[in-house]
Amino acid sequence: MKRSGFGSTLGIVLATAGSAVGLGNVWRFPYMAGENGGAAFVVIYMGCILLLGVPGMVSEFIVGRHAQANAPRAYDKLSGGRPWRLVGYLGIFTSTVILGFYAVVAGWCLQYLFASMAGQLNGDAAYVKDYFATFSSSSVKPVVLGVVFILITHLVVARGIRKGIEQTSKLLMPVLFVLLLLLVVASCLLPGAMRGVEFLLRPDFSEVTSGTFLDALGQAFFSVSLGAAVLCTYASYFSKTTNLVKSSVQIVLIDTLVAVLSGLMIFPAAFSVGVQPDSGPSLIFITLPNVFQQAFAAMPAVGYVVSIMFYVLLVFAALTSTISMHEIGTAFFTEELHMSRSRSAWLVTAVASLLCVICALSVGAMPDLQLMGLSVMDFCDLLTANALLPVGGLMACLFVGWFVPRQVVADEFTNQGTVNRRFYRAYLFAVRYVCPLLILAIFLHQLGVL
Repeated sequence: MKRSGFGSTLGIVLATAGSAVGLGNVWRFPYMAGENGGAAFVVIYMGCILLLGVPGMVSEFIVGRHAQANAPRAYDKLSGGRPWRLVGYLGIFTSTVILGFYAVVAGWCLQYLFASMAGQLNGDAAYVKDYFATFSSSSVKPVVLGVVFILITHLVVARGIRKGIEQTSKLLMPVLFVLLLLLVVASCLLPGAMRGVEFLLRPDFSEVTSGTFLDALGQAFFSVSLGAAVLCTYASYFSKTTNLVKSSVQIVLIDTLVAVLSGLMIFPAAFSVGVQPDSGPSLIFITLPNVFQQAFAAMPAVGYVVSIMFYVLLVFAALTSTISMHEIGTAFFTEELHMSRSRSAWLVTAVASLLCVICALSVGAMPDLQLMGLSVMDFCDLLTANALLPVGGLMACLFVGWFVPRQVVADEFTNQGTVNRRFYRAYLFAVRYVCPLLILAIFLHQLGVL
């Protein structure tokens, strides 16, 4: 049976950028920038994207596009039957685990969207904090909303590449950009907002430390979805004429633009009401609802609309990421077990939903659900971020840099010689030496060694 693929270059860029653009851009990037001095972090982050993000992305693209198969089979084809197939299995396992606990946070975003629409987030900081604690500790709502989010993801993936993933990406990504731009404008028009803009755009390197570089490096790695076989799987649907280098640059530019715009949305509003920009992971569920309320106190109708737009933005950003994580397993089961796409999608949905339920309960109604002294959700987060993703990314770079035949790499990089190869030597050096060392640094930093 002929394998489906993306129908256009725009579809390729938007779908793959959607896999990279997620809550990490809207939530993690701003608070990481806030903790590391703002603009200086942004400059260093952009450098890390060029050193690690683009070469790493191109490497996974080469594996997927050349093999035109799911991740394990792709590695198997290029390695001649050696155990590199395990890298593909690792990607499937990693993406499914991430989908399970990521859906919990996405469910929280759904709840906050509904609460914003119902005007339930109006109150002081203590009220908003108590609202989150009460909601997240419930035994019903977080579980139901997390599973609902996975089911929404399922509906998209089950429709296939062109009718499901590509069409949805073409709708969600432009809407996401429009919402983000509107929120940036609203935030920057607030009194005192320019201090927040300066914080994000005027570099001060006097406070930069080695930790700043390592945090920026880690954010660059996780932001572009390296190490989870997402890029490899999506590239298996690319046409042979797709310019891999050009596409990767376009994708990282979109990803970085969303991250910077998210900072321009959050920091001006935060500075306007005197909130510190390093509020940490609680930013979107505890800090920002109160920030929006204070910032637009004189215009409650505007504040109401801004709050709704913000959580719609989060839901869309989360959905573009969960779609890609779901597709990895769906593609594998469809091709290896010879199941229909619908049945394969249901299998992934069932496994991810079970994990989602356990994760949601472990941080809420059933805190005794623990692994190694951590809630199941925190353990899954720690396992994937500190071990599985860095190992997957490292193995992908080593595989392409040292084990895939040089002619195969050159042919894919240059589209059989039809694309200028002036950056090929630089790419090969980066993927063989620079990327592995940088990923090793991320791994050691995550473990607290560096």
